[in-house]
Amino acid sequence: MYRKIEEVLEKWKIDYKMPLMLAGAKQTGKTYIIDEFCKKNFSNYIYINLDKEDDIAKVFEKTIDPDTIIEKIEIIKNTVFQPDNGIIFLDEIQVSERAISSLKYFCESSKPYKIICAGSLLGVKINRFHSSFPVGKVVIKYLYPMDFEEFLKALGEEKLIEEIKKHYESNEALMTAIHDKALDLYKKYLVLGGMPAVIKNFIENDCHIAHVNFELQEQIITSYLADMSKYTENSEGIKNAQIYKAMPRELARENNVFKYSLVDKDARKVRYESSLEWLLASNMILKCDLVQKNESPLKAFADISKFKLYLSDVGLLRSLSNLDYGEILLDKNEMYKGVLTENYVACEFILNLKELYYYTFDKYEIDFLIKINGDIIPVEVKSGRRTSSKSLNEYIKLYHPKYSIRISTKNFGWENNIKSVPLYAVFCIKNK
Repeated sequence: MYRKIEEVLEKWKIDYKMPLMLAGAKQTGKTYIIDEFCKKNFSNYIYINLDKEDDIAKVFEKTIDPDTIIEKIEIIKNTVFQPDNGIIFLDEIQVSERAISSLKYFCESSKPYKIICAGSLLGVKINRFHSSFPVGKVVIKYLYPMDFEEFLKALGEEKLIEEIKKHYESNEALMTAIHDKALDLYKKYLVLGGMPAVIKNFIENDCHIAHVNFELQEQIITSYLADMSKYTENSEGIKNAQIYKAMPRELARENNVFKYSLVDKDARKVRYESSLEWLLASNMILKCDLVQKNESPLKAFADISKFKLYLSDVGLLRSLSNLDYGEILLDKNEMYKGVLTENYVACEFILNLKELYYYTFDKYEIDFLIKINGDIIPVEVKSGRRTSSKSLNEYIKLYHPKYSIRISTKNFGWENNIKSVPLYAVFCIKNK
């Protein structure tokens, strides 16, 4: 299945001097994507899983000199590595801090070493690095679950993607039959989410949602919870799990600004802050900061004490919430469908816009503030066709933005300086 990160890998292949590090949550497809890339592009390829190949992990404990490392790897694997047309993939690199430190010396080597690495909890490791992290010597990229555009490509819907993009630019309504088809696929994506194994299972079952093995989502959540205990001290692992399991509750509140007290009635920031940072660094959850001013750069005006949290995958949120897929497909639970919808938009935005912000003024709240072509644009999210919003109307009256965006099940359009974007077209919204 096609992933957008493949374009990043292709560009890196041309200018490979710095090792590339791919971070992201577990089971988002990091190992598969890099393995396929290496097999396709290099005749001399060495794969190393540092979590399983302890003998090679010990090499890094002895030395971080690139030439010596390669020499030892050649002996252990009984192979010959040719830097000119070769590549080494260090998987699960987070288990060896010395291996991460060695990347600096691979970067500085006069030989054309191509090193690529990945790890399921690499973001956590980077945040808690005890040695000197090779800043400026490594290219760090993040992989998230498949977005809706990647989902459509996996289904072979390339023509639908192009039609959506075309109408996003023109603001002209899609033909009703096509609009309805896209909305139906969007609803299915809300159920499935973007985990590659789940989408693959959906496709293998002839795209019948009733035949999908939803235990796959439960297994992923179980593996996440297991990692929280495996890679942390026991007390921190428990707190990590408490926050993660509380997400459906957090998102269901009308004012879903994160409160530690909803995780545990006796919870305090000082006790749970490190656990929250762990979950954010692991990419299991996403953070949306309140901004105190709707001005550029938004990051400069972020209030780090007030924020919302979202799960990194909408399908896992549905599973964690124990919400039956029929309730979504048949629109039986409008209230919680709104929760899934906002989470879905956050996941799409983090891929294309990289950061998430929201804004409050007086008694009103704008779901997201984004930056497009240098302009600060307010975004309102609706799960259905009812699009009346006093918050957005008041924002427009007060701040006079260049234009606004309303995301809903309505077709493309432009009215009263508000750009109507259907939920299936959120992937088109980018900071151009």
